[in-house]
Amino acid sequence: MDDQSSPKVLTPEAQRALAEAAERRKQAEALPAEQGGPSGPEPTRFGDWERKGVAVDF
Repeated sequence: MDDQSSPKVLTPEAQRALAEAAERRKQAEALPAEQGGPSGPEPTRFGDWERKGVAVDF
């Protein structure tokens, strides 16, 4: 049995979710750049916040 020969069939819900995610990505690209925010990786995503050389974990 060759699993790679037949493509995976997505449910209508999965197709709708993928379309919504693509639309959100497109809208996020159109946003203006943040001004006055932290430089480097997003601190809330990576769990650290740095101010004046001191890193604080949440």
